Amino acid sequence: MKRQFGDVLLGSIELFCLAAELESFKDAANAAGLTPAAVSRSIARLEERIGVRLFVRTTRQIRLSEAGRAYFIQCRQALNQLVEAEREVSGQQMEPAGLVRISMPTPYGHLRVLPLIAKFRARYPLVRLDLQLSNRNIDFTADGFDLAIRGRIPPDSGLVARKLEDSPVAVFATPDYLRRAGIPKTLEDLAQHECLQFVLPSAGQNIIWLFRRDGVDIDWPTSGSLTCSEDLLAAVTLAKHGAGLLQTSRFMVEEELRNGTVIEVLQEYGGRTRPFSLLYPRDRNLPLRVRVLIDFLIAELAQD
Repeated sequence: MKRQFGDVLLGSIELFCLAAELESFKDAANAAGLTPAAVSRSIARLEERIGVRLFVRTTRQIRLSEAGRAYFIQCRQALNQLVEAEREVSGQQMEPAGLVRISMPTPYGHLRVLPLIAKFRARYPLVRLDLQLSNRNIDFTADGFDLAIRGRIPPDSGLVARKLEDSPVAVFATPDYLRRAGIPKTLEDLAQHECLQFVLPSAGQNIIWLFRRDGVDIDWPTSGSLTCSEDLLAAVTLAKHGAGLLQTSRFMVEEELRNGTVIEVLQEYGGRTRPFSLLYPRDRNLPLRVRVLIDFLIAELAQD
């Protein structure tokens, strides 16, 4: 096989990634034990080879160009894989280390994942975590993420989905709302109630409520004059303050259900769940630091 990369080119790629991370040729030079001029020349050779401008340079700072950012994500992943491969074959990968970037929905992150992070860090102190709490779908390659947690699995055969849990859903409201509006006894009664709506970001449609009647699963559309988008916690806050009925994962209102500040209704139609899964690209070689996080979350959330 013909060589595609010489030692000089690999060194230039490493310096490029270092400068991109530090946003400075000078700081990259100090970290690498070189002069700023040497770093600048090395990156200039790299730009000449691939035919694109990797950095936008000003007198005070540098920043990645659009093409440079896309190239950096790919190069950083490739260099990480080289490091992991070397550790694995040399038997040095005994303790997980390095950065893991994970995206997760806002409510699931706050209530299910973040409470576990201190325990994970105590077990794996050399693993650094970049935690993004957002309801938007991500592009693993373009956005540079290792993992994502989602309540719905995208129709993408290029992703592996590992089940974290099936989360039971419940319909609840405050005692004050139920005194004013009455307690629904049947699914048909929901038409007479203020059913708080949440727009699913990936589909742009209101989430359908899930029920089970006479052993048959039923997807039940509801309506209401209050609609929330982007953050499900907004709908939960409205419901906790008497604005209407809401169906959501039970873990989001567990404490309120225990202390009676909200009350579950339509329990005889319960039993449905929504899945939460860990996603990652099928063709990606997972480093040890990512694998231990996957195993940890699956074990903790399944046990809980």
